[in-house]
Order: sequence, then structure tokens, then C-alpha cells
Amino acid sequence: MSDKRKGVSEVGQLTPAKRQRGTAPTSVAVVNTSVAQGPLIQAVQRSSNLQAPIIQLSGHTGEVYACRFDNTGEIIASGSQDRTILLWNTYGANENFGVIKGHKGAVLDLAFSRDSRGLYSASSDTTLGVWDVDSGVRIRKHVGHEDIVNSIDRVRRGPELLLSGSDDGSIALWDPRTKHAVEYMETDFPVLAVAFGEGGNQIFSAGIDEDIKVWDLRQRGVVYKLQGHTDAVTSLNVSEDMQYLVSHSMDNTVRNWDIRPFAPESRLIKLYGGAPASDVEKNLLRASFSPDGSQIIAGSADRTVVIWDTLTGKILYKLPGHTGSVNDSRFSPLEPNVILSGSTDRTLMLGELGKG
Repeated sequence: MSDKRKGVSEVGQLTPAKRQRGTAPTSVAVVNTSVAQGPLIQAVQRSSNLQAPIIQLSGHTGEVYACRFDNTGEIIASGSQDRTILLWNTYGANENFGVIKGHKGAVLDLAFSRDSRGLYSASSDTTLGVWDVDSGVRIRKHVGHEDIVNSIDRVRRGPELLLSGSDDGSIALWDPRTKHAVEYMETDFPVLAVAFGEGGNQIFSAGIDEDIKVWDLRQRGVVYKLQGHTDAVTSLNVSEDMQYLVSHSMDNTVRNWDIRPFAPESRLIKLYGGAPASDVEKNLLRASFSPDGSQIIAGSADRTVVIWDTLTGKILYKLPGHTGSVNDSRFSPLEPNVILSGSTDRTLMLGELGKG
């Protein structure tokens, strides 16, 4: 897994790039076919402000490991095995308006700053990057991890802080204004996923040891564990109301956990199937909540994007389109029926979910 995630030394910069364009998607669909009458075509009822119902974004020359909307929903960032971060417009012609270079290894995870003017990245080159979105200039290079940095998260409230997890077994807390970590927490195994909880005092970590650890930064230790996964946990995401945590694992399940302070002893709420991992690729597949928490989206090794009803566990959508494992997928914060996915096939898919 390490070799695959290892991504030529570049000075941090943003350069314009034109998106490779194919045939533009249309807003019509074949709903029935008759030999005598030919295909029956009807207009699709649009449900978003995207230029087309489904849009493929091509430009990366390596696998896409991470994709994110900024907090306005109007800009997309994608990170790749090719060591670059591409910036795209969500609306209009979906221009790839910038390429950020600077990492010496694959870009494995991304997070936008709260004001969307900054972008944070985690890389297999053992560093974190802080980038200015407008200029593409690297503002800061965080050094301290001794191995691949798999995951990054930004605190949602209070002073801007970053959290990272690495193959070196450590979790690091960073102030984006300073070069070195504020604090390290050590574990016995590689850390594949991290997430901030309520107020930034609670953090979550997971990795190849299957358990999800819940830390209290004030106590500087693990206060409890979420147990149930039977293989490595590859992603963690906290709901917007900070009450629930969704995890994705190589055991082929996605799980929803109750992380409220006085939750029942058994904190597992629901288990979701239908988004298998791969026994061969071992990519870090990710899952996340919709903005209102009513749905969960996840990438799958079977080349689909899967969306569940959070409450019932029913699969609402299983969306084809990619030709490789779907490593990351997200809901738009602006239009929750707009989704984004990034794949091993080197492309991103941007599209809208149907009405009703």
C-alpha cells in the first residue's frame, strides 16, 4: 500500500490548465426503446444548477485519492497520485482553473479552511501543505511525521487547528500559522483516518488495528473505543451536528456511531452494506454524511458510488460511471443533491441526484 501511495519535486505554484473535454452530456434520456418506433426520448427534470446532469472532470495523470467541495460549494479540489492538486469550478463550464504543485509524493487527503481561502493537504511525502487557493502559493509546509500522512481534518469551531494521522503511528495537532506540530499522540499501529469532534477537544482516530479510538485532548488520552469493525478502518467523518460518526472499513462495511456524551453503552447505530473494499488495491475508501445527516455517501471498489438512507440503512442510489475503484465521494454543501466522486480511473464525476 505504501508504494502505491508514493507519488518529482516541484516548487509550490498554481498554473492554468485546460480541462480535457469529451462529448458534452445532454439533458435527455432514453426511457423506452421500440424497434418500430425507435427510442422514445424525454427531457430529464433537472434538480441542480450544474451545467449538465453528469459531468466528467479529467486532468489528473494518476489515481484520484481525495476530492472536496469548498465551503461555498462553488470550488472543487482534487488530490492525486500524480502529486498535484487540481482546482475546478463547480458551475458554468467546470474549468480546471489551477494546478497546485509542490508535494513530492501522492496527495492523499484534503480539507478547505473555514473561509475557503486556504487549502490543507496530506501527502505520502510525510508532510502537510497549507496553500493559498487564489494564488496556489504554499503558505506553510508542516513537517514532523516520519512516514506517509494518510488523513487530515480541520476543526469546525474555535481557533483554526488541523489534525493528521500517519503510517508512523502518530496523530498530530497543528496550528496552520506555525511550522511544527502543537502536540503528538502516539499509537501502536499506522493511523489511516482522523476526525475532530465537538469543540476540538475530542478527536477520533482509526487504522489497521480495527478499533476507533476516541481521545480527549484535555486528558491527553483515549477515553473509550468504538469496536466492531473486523479489518482496517479507512475513513472517519463526523456529522454537522457533531453527534454521529461514520466509518468505512476494509471489512466491506460502513458504520454509523453515536458519539454524544451520554449515549448508550452500545454506540453502534447502523451497519451499511453494498460498498465493498478491494482485497487487491487496499485503497483508503471514504464515507461521509450529507449536510443534514439524512444520507451517507461512500466510494466502493466495485466502481460505484453508494448512498444510503442514514436512518433505515436502505440503499437509495448505487451509481455507476467510473471505470476504477471510487476512493472518495462527497455531497455539496450548497446543493445537497449534487455529489462529487474521485476514482482510481484518474477522473472525477460531478453530478446531480434525481428528484423524489
